Amino acid sequence: MCGMTNIAPPTPGVQLVEVAPELAGQRIDNFLITYLKGVPKTLIYRILRKGEVRVNKGRIKPEYKLQAGDIVRIPPVRVPERDEPVPVAQALLQRLEAAIVYEDKALIVLNKPAGIAVHGGSGLSFGVIEAFRQLRPDAKELELVHRLDRDTSGLLMIAKKRSMLRHLHEALRGDGVDKRYMALVRGNWATAQKQVRAPLLKSNLRSGERMVEVNEEGKEALTLF
Repeated sequence: MCGMTNIAPPTPGVQLVEVAPELAGQRIDNFLITYLKGVPKTLIYRILRKGEVRVNKGRIKPEYKLQAGDIVRIPPVRVPERDEPVPVAQALLQRLEAAIVYEDKALIVLNKPAGIAVHGGSGLSFGVIEAFRQLRPDAKELELVHRLDRDTSGLLMIAKKRSMLRHLHEALRGDGVDKRYMALVRGNWATAQKQVRAPLLKSNLRSGERMVEVNEEGKEALTLF
């Protein structure tokens, strides 16, 4: 994996990995999800909760942000045997290629059609990211910057470089990105336009599932309907 240095492990199966500067600021749980590809999120959060993952020999929480030079201890984990990736249908590849609205050396932005998942899993063999790894085989660091629901259409960003992924994550955490969603509703509202202004906070459950709730510590959100 780019940006990491492996150090001789103290015991068989244990990995000691040094964090490179370009990965500084990434949460340990998100790092492990990327580093341990194929390992279920439930297992990743379990080894974090049990203290089997350590940073600089100390226990850490899932929200810990990595620093350059940190030494991450990763215990041996079993990765389920996976079948060869299912080739994405040519018609879908052409559809996604045509959906690109911007591309440069570090970023792809596409207008994701409704009905296509952003990634495989939960019974799906592939999604947008798997398709683009097939479309751009030379781009070894392709990662989703954010996600959209399967039935949601709209602009989706895919980073080609780790530096761009980190930059956009910082912008998303702050006020650097303005997200706007539109929904089509059937029928007539009984009253005039309403608005709800409430801060929304993303959090991770122990199962690895992510949820959004109203919380004073969250980011400002405005809903008009």
